Amino acid sequence: MEIQEEMKKRRTFAIISHPDAGKTTMTEKMLLFGNLIRSAGTVKGKKSGKFATSDWMEIEKQRGISVTSSVMNFPYKGYQVNILDTPGHEDFSEDTYRTLTAVDSVVMIIDATKGIEAQTLKLFKVCKMRGIPIFTFINKMDRESRDPFELMEEIEETLNIETYPMTWPAGMGKRFLGVFDRNNEKFVHFSGNEEETYIPYDQLDQHPELTENATFQEAQEEMELLVEAGDNFSMDKVMKGDQTPVFFGSALAPFGVETFFNTFIDMAPEPAPRKSTEGVVSPDHEEFSGFIFKIQANMNPQHRDRIAFVRICSGKFERGMNVTLSRTGKTFKLAQSQQFVASSRGTVEEGYAGDIIGIYDPNVYRIGDTIVTGKSNFEYDELPQFPPELFKKVTAKNVMKSKQFKKGLEQLVQEGAIQLFKRYRFEDYIIGAVGELQYEVFEYRMKNEYNVEVELTSIGERLPRWLRQDQVDESLFDERNMLVQDREGNPLVLFKNDFSLRWFTDKNPDIELTDLFEVNQYNQTFE
Repeated sequence: MEIQEEMKKRRTFAIISHPDAGKTTMTEKMLLFGNLIRSAGTVKGKKSGKFATSDWMEIEKQRGISVTSSVMNFPYKGYQVNILDTPGHEDFSEDTYRTLTAVDSVVMIIDATKGIEAQTLKLFKVCKMRGIPIFTFINKMDRESRDPFELMEEIEETLNIETYPMTWPAGMGKRFLGVFDRNNEKFVHFSGNEEETYIPYDQLDQHPELTENATFQEAQEEMELLVEAGDNFSMDKVMKGDQTPVFFGSALAPFGVETFFNTFIDMAPEPAPRKSTEGVVSPDHEEFSGFIFKIQANMNPQHRDRIAFVRICSGKFERGMNVTLSRTGKTFKLAQSQQFVASSRGTVEEGYAGDIIGIYDPNVYRIGDTIVTGKSNFEYDELPQFPPELFKKVTAKNVMKSKQFKKGLEQLVQEGAIQLFKRYRFEDYIIGAVGELQYEVFEYRMKNEYNVEVELTSIGERLPRWLRQDQVDESLFDERNMLVQDREGNPLVLFKNDFSLRWFTDKNPDIELTDLFEVNQYNQTFE
């Protein structure tokens, strides 16, 4: 019973958005609600010297961006909240994609002045592929922004998902009066400071300063239109990822955030059963199990430590318990376990399905590993590998440092910071990334953590396609269509462009080429 009760309290979600849409600001406000910080720092905190709690890596502070996915845990109104803050930079990495495998729902933040941007679309596709419920917050309503109907139409058309406005704005920019909270039948009045006034619909006639205002009247008419012509709310559709509840407000003001957060926390799903090699595992299954979705080395520069982030999927975690690593069958004692608010950590004694904990990694875990207790020995089928889009050759500037170079390369690959490839029959190392920022972080960390300066030579954007081992004919490949191996020794071709790929396919119709992104989608849809 204890496991069931605790599991029902868990709300584990990620916040996704395009850069500058206000994601880290929103995270800070949520931490304020959880009484974890006294005042919210803004990301671009260089002048005030106050940095956002969720941005801890030196490179993030220098550039005012979130590079790695931070994890934050706090209690709120009887729930145990786990927020995973994903990098929002244009050049986020696979780390962002993988974070989405560890959550039960997603908050998507959209800038009201810009609408949907490229990065949001990429992340949304991964959520859709995994059937994750998506809640939308349209931010920056206290600025002149786009028409709310236009924004909702863009969400529906671009993302192919129904929208249902849970709140509706009265005006925008200087004329912004607040939002109608349709769920609780209240008008939330924005007075320009941090105080929000909640007025029940049946008391609005006592506020002529609102009801006689033309902006307010226009919003009321829009509300009537929504009732007549809008989609009906369906919790079932929301849980399948086919409808997104939409909220309006401003994270910076902050306004509409508390209304959003309270509604979201009540509606968001508790941990769900997960697929494994032994069938579906329920979160209230008695025996503890979880999977590693992220490994972060050197979170504490003084100690050169490695932390594996575990999503608990079933049972109860207790510090000091023995677990088996399914991949190797070896048993480990989890003596060092932590929960986080970014880089500040506290020892965690226990955890339940939905919680994210950090465990000390003595260099034995890999991304995607499953840990279990008892007689179970299954693996979670959770972590798709995402094909890189950019590729560069990498060498150490100083040949004498090849030992440190290989160690750094191996550890950062295990951590999932980059993907490593080797030229077929050559000793050339090629690293692949989803975005340019991954290379900057890689260079920075090789220099600062492993004392190795690296030389990166771009071979440009490539289209990676995996091959069957028995179909490798080296005479068919050259610099344009480069034959390489991934870290597991599987052969793949890095095609120069679409034209090269089509030309090769036409000339060699018998050779099977596999696109990993399509495989991921297929696996998620047809399992």
